[in-house]
Amino acid sequence: METLRGRSGMSDNLLNYYKDKRVFVTGHTGFKGSWLCSILLMAGAKVYGYALEPDSDPSLFNMLGLDKRMISILADIRDFDRLSKAIHEAKPEIVFHLAAQPLVRLSYKEPVETFSTNVLGTVHLLEAVRNAGGVKGCLIITTDKIYEENLQPIGYKESDRLGGSDPYSASKACSELVTKSYIKSFFAEDGLTCIATARSGNVIGGGDYAMDRIIPDCVRSARCKETIFIRNPYSIRPWQHVLEPLAGYLKLALKLEAGERNFCSAFNFGPDKDDTLTTGELASAFCGYWGKDLKWEYRGEPKAPHESAILKLDITKAKETLGWTPRFTVDQAVGLVVEWEKSYNKLLVTENQIKEYFNL
Repeated sequence: METLRGRSGMSDNLLNYYKDKRVFVTGHTGFKGSWLCSILLMAGAKVYGYALEPDSDPSLFNMLGLDKRMISILADIRDFDRLSKAIHEAKPEIVFHLAAQPLVRLSYKEPVETFSTNVLGTVHLLEAVRNAGGVKGCLIITTDKIYEENLQPIGYKESDRLGGSDPYSASKACSELVTKSYIKSFFAEDGLTCIATARSGNVIGGGDYAMDRIIPDCVRSARCKETIFIRNPYSIRPWQHVLEPLAGYLKLALKLEAGERNFCSAFNFGPDKDDTLTTGELASAFCGYWGKDLKWEYRGEPKAPHESAILKLDITKAKETLGWTPRFTVDQAVGLVVEWEKSYNKLLVTENQIKEYFNL
């Protein structure tokens, strides 16, 4: 196993640019949203959040006491009037749209909920931004799963065909089309708001307690001193620590806020092309860091819903145009998860990992 610490810190003082910025985050009560809000608060931004209540217990949002450190509005992204009012009152310069139903397997059980949240929710967000005025940069977060599946061991490029075999993937591909339509129909000529989409790989990090995700399953099993059961040990995913894509989002959003319209497009954020692990290898890394004889076993599901066997992203565009590059290997990311989960003070370890990543 590798040491936990990654490459040299961010060299451009990225977070300094967010001091006193008015930032609106949808989905702020979720795992990735909570990490993003923590970064923004540490940077000195004025953070406004809009989301449903946390969908897990425990939740990272509550662990970090974010409801007391930012303006938090608990409401549905499909409530257009409430969302419009919230954005109008916040008067944000930058908007991050993370609110979504984010689980593939749940989307099979709740397809209507998934499509209405992920597609209509994006429509509502973009329409609210259009009506409010004053928003300079808006970043719509989608997923690596929006591409038409080709089962090739090469990374998907931003120009590849959109698809989606399951309701979740299809809904996020639809949100990409919605965003592209709004950009061309309403934002291309106004000269005011720049909009882009971000497609990140499978994020891991401390404080994720969602169901049907490998690292949360590992954490639950480890705490109960039980064997970890893996349903797809040979699946390949673009695993990355949660701080990696968030740093990319922050870089991209600043380009949008500055009015650089050549960045109004889609960007992939994932690990380096040679840094890939199967689900089984990821679980093995977790067991190695956790220790105490933790192990995993394969447990197949003959009637399990379809999930892609191979997912990789080509991150050349983000590297060459944004100057963004991954700092942690996947193995190091797993080590950081274990470090976080074994720590007593969750706020302290979260802020320490953020400080180290951004070289504060």
